[in-house]
Amino acid sequence: MDRDNGPRVRVPEQRAPEKPGTADALRFTVLGPVRAWRGSEPLSSGSPQQRALLAALLLREGRTATASELIDAFWGEDPPSQALATIRTYASRLRKILGQDTLVSESGGYAIRTDRAALDLTLAQDLAGEAEKARAAGDRCQARTLINKVLGLWDGEALASVPGPYADNQRTRLEEWRLQLTEARLDLDLEVGCHAEAVSELTALTAAHPLRERLRELLMVALYRSGRQAEALAVYADTRRLLAEELGVDPRPELAQLQQRILRADEELARPADEPAPAPAPLRPAQLPATVPDFTGRSAFVSELGGRLATAEGSVMAVSAVAGIGGVGKTTLAVHVAHQARRHFPDGQLYVDLQGAGARAAEPETVLGSFLRALGTADSAIPDTLDERAALYRSTLDGRRILILLDNAHDAAQIRPLLPGTAGCAALVTSRVRMVDLAGAHLVDLDVMSPEEALQLFTRIVGDERVGAEREAALDVVAACGFLPLAIRIAASRLAARRTWTVSVLAAKLADERRRLDELQAGDLAVKATFELGYGQLEPAQARAFRLLGLADGPDISLAAAAALLNLDPHAAEDLLEALVDTSLVESAAPGRYRYHDLVRLYARACAERDEEPVERESALSRLLDFYLATAAGVYALERPGDRLADHREPTQYSGLTFADRHSAQDWLYTEANSLLACVRQSSGAGAVRRAVDLLWATKDLAESGANSKQYEAAAITMRDLARSSDDARAEGRALITLTNARLVAGRFDQAERDAQRAMRLARAVDDPLPSCWAPNDLGIIALYQNRHAEGEAYLEQAIANFRADGNRPGEASALCNLSRIHLAMGNTTSAVALAQQGIDIYDELGHALRGANGRYALGLALTQSGRFADATEQLHDALAVFRDSRQRLWEGMATFRLAEVDLAAGLPAQAATKSEQALAILRGIGGEWRRGNVLTVLGRALSEIGQPGRAQVCWREALEIYETLGSAEIETVRKLLVPTLPG
Repeated sequence: MDRDNGPRVRVPEQRAPEKPGTADALRFTVLGPVRAWRGSEPLSSGSPQQRALLAALLLREGRTATASELIDAFWGEDPPSQALATIRTYASRLRKILGQDTLVSESGGYAIRTDRAALDLTLAQDLAGEAEKARAAGDRCQARTLINKVLGLWDGEALASVPGPYADNQRTRLEEWRLQLTEARLDLDLEVGCHAEAVSELTALTAAHPLRERLRELLMVALYRSGRQAEALAVYADTRRLLAEELGVDPRPELAQLQQRILRADEELARPADEPAPAPAPLRPAQLPATVPDFTGRSAFVSELGGRLATAEGSVMAVSAVAGIGGVGKTTLAVHVAHQARRHFPDGQLYVDLQGAGARAAEPETVLGSFLRALGTADSAIPDTLDERAALYRSTLDGRRILILLDNAHDAAQIRPLLPGTAGCAALVTSRVRMVDLAGAHLVDLDVMSPEEALQLFTRIVGDERVGAEREAALDVVAACGFLPLAIRIAASRLAARRTWTVSVLAAKLADERRRLDELQAGDLAVKATFELGYGQLEPAQARAFRLLGLADGPDISLAAAAALLNLDPHAAEDLLEALVDTSLVESAAPGRYRYHDLVRLYARACAERDEEPVERESALSRLLDFYLATAAGVYALERPGDRLADHREPTQYSGLTFADRHSAQDWLYTEANSLLACVRQSSGAGAVRRAVDLLWATKDLAESGANSKQYEAAAITMRDLARSSDDARAEGRALITLTNARLVAGRFDQAERDAQRAMRLARAVDDPLPSCWAPNDLGIIALYQNRHAEGEAYLEQAIANFRADGNRPGEASALCNLSRIHLAMGNTTSAVALAQQGIDIYDELGHALRGANGRYALGLALTQSGRFADATEQLHDALAVFRDSRQRLWEGMATFRLAEVDLAAGLPAQAATKSEQALAILRGIGGEWRRGNVLTVLGRALSEIGQPGRAQVCWREALEIYETLGSAEIETVRKLLVPTLPG
């Protein structure tokens, strides 16, 4: 049973059981080769027959074995004439090794006296007993951990190479126990929701033990819970056929009942056991933000909402402000009420800021993914589509009492998928709009505070002594704030922080009508007037930083990026940013990272438009773009030594960060991905488009990572359109190459080809070497995928010539490796191996780790077709390790898939099925349907060879549907696989 390649919890390496205390204590193993140690030193256990004696005595766990019992154990019914003398000889030799106190003679027989902890088998038995107790107590996580420890004590076959009928019987017994433990562990995996991870291991186990119905049952459940109902039913059909052919019996009743439940789409079967098991992800979320200590007033609303939550029957609580006014205290009220109602929701509370007031509201599918993780769902079990996530979310909430706080919603459409579907849960929603179209909602219109409440809030922040001495001035202050809670809080905080001010000073400052809320105005004007109070108290340098930082589009900004935008050294920038954090105008998202509330950002931009010259605004964003481009180009150069991008990219006036190694560079790239791509999208000014396109080029790894592929493609489309509208052929050509790369990753080859063809024409027109080299390289790859091999060969030979003319050796290596694959597809395996090796030699000479892995990937394919399976496996494993280390999920999945192809070609279909399942899991959401079809085809072949033809047919039918939708050349190949096998 090979567990090295599965996605399970890693079990410890087998070694001698450790006895605490005595350093020279004897220790023994029988769950593998029979071995002995004294302390850390291995002892010789002698010949196979001598090891057979040692094993027989160890397995009696201290009980005496008579001479006749030992003779039967060694030779059965046909012992030699000198059997007793032989036993005595082996016993004497063992006594010299182990010591007289360990191997003792008594009652005409022998026994080994040692502690239970000295033998791996008794240690395993004790751990298994603890696992049973943990499971009975409902602690599935601990039970799984203990069973994994038990299984980790095995080192191959028990009693390996030990002769004799007794050893044979014990080997069979121990192997059966090992399988039972594995089944118990897999059963626990399914109970805690790790069904997707279990499929690959169960596929391998059912291949190794085809008549073991319990494994088939577990596989059916795992497939069904993974959304693969047809395959689950095919497993039953394969099992029924196999049992009839081999044994002439039907499946056991439990298996037949399971088939019926799957046919009925039984909802109870679709989810794990009712009670939650401990897991790394929190199963009782407590995500509510802290309530403010000076919450004031709103008693009627608190009572109304609290009463409805206390008797919640699945109804939705929607809190919104009149006309959607910001700063009226919607979130403060909702968080306060939610905290008071926590006792009514013992299973937890979920919270999310839906960013509805911003330009890019949170996507419901993203929020659902976060909620499902918080509720304990494994990443691999979270579906891709919005509808599937919403359905799983409602199923997960069923039977639990959880409060969901949906803050700052954009509209009813955004929150409908996030609402619970059953009684017992409740959703509390805040929004700037009144949600009259949200069916069943209890609507609350939250107005500004009453004068009494406003004064009370002001007093709690400023202090009784100062307000009591100037009550009339305090009333003037809260009136000037329009009784808006956020405005009152900002004004009071300013006053509290300035001990030399009196309340009258603050009131005088607010007497200016430009600083007050106008009752005839609403919405953002009121919010701006409120924020003006805090903004007006900033020092000039702080105010400049506040204005300019608000121009950046990203969700947050790092200290280094902010320093670039402000044209300051990092220490000075940090002082300003921390001062803004103290004023509550900026939030500290994490150490060294800062963000604006969405309404504050809008206000900051309004200030910048009012107080900054256009050239200064453009310069700030230009410096930010320079910083990202210079830093990303450095990351690109670390990953691709010798690449010519550094020579052909647009120059930058602001320098970027430097990194000591590629891992820290990658950390920066993926941390900054969202902010960096947002900077690209907003770079529409004169002179910025070309740099933004080059920034996209320098961050190609984001497209292949899977985490940022969609955002990268959207940014590439934006830059292509901007370049085209400004008649910048060079920028458009480069943007088209970045878009080609994104579409190749997504498997949309027709679109990619159109983009690459236009990029090549534009590159020729403006003599731009970058797309002149990469466009034919990409076109060669597309031709390979579409089986246009002669055309692909011509493109790649052109790419090689262009790369050599430009002196771009890494590009040349890339084209050589791609040409290797073309030759391989044309049947020229010898030249395919040679071309791939040429590419690898260049990569290795330049120190290309990641791109060298791409070369080894190509070489692995060529070696597979050459029949050199061991060499192919070595190359692909080397590539896989680099892809995984570099966070290249697309290539990690593809390398795993290619290893499955090697196993299949080498006659190892069970391993091929396991790796194919792993590849499907890795490639979820990336790589496109065409690549998924390829993996399903190979998985079907492997399943067919391990005796699961029904499940294989399901895989092939899904692959055929994919190919027919895409119009792919693989259609006929899969159709031939689906032709039913005629009976012999």
